[in-house]
Amino acid sequence: MYRRLPAHDQKDHPMPFRPSETCLVYHSADLDRTARFYREAFDIDFEKRGSGRDAFLFARLGPDFSISFNQGQPEVGKSPIMTFTLADGGIADAVSALAANGATIVAPVGAAPQGHGAVLLDPDRHRLGLYQPASKPLSLR
Repeated sequence: MYRRLPAHDQKDHPMPFRPSETCLVYHSADLDRTARFYREAFDIDFEKRGSGRDAFLFARLGPDFSISFNQGQPEVGKSPIMTFTLADGGIADAVSALAANGATIVAPVGAAPQGHGAVLLDPDRHRLGLYQPASKPLSLR
């Protein structure tokens, strides 16, 4: 259950973002095989985005929930990653705020398909990702 911090605690631990969507991001050794499997098993039609090594699959499952498969070798414990999209940008601010609130930075802000991303561990060591479109500013401050 989500617990909102009392007003005095919010000043000490500002969270400068509100995700616009959540995406489960998996790795797939064979994107075509993965797309075929999920289409046949669950009637999910993925869009193939990007090309070459930057190709990935994307499917919107609800208004603010999606699933994506990036090319790469799946590794237990590293996939899936629950990824929060920051539609307005500010990923650098969000990473700093999360780290100040107990998250561990695994991969700092860097290039991601059509944007910027970062990977962190929450206090229980669950992986979580942040993503923002390339056209948005890294900081909103």
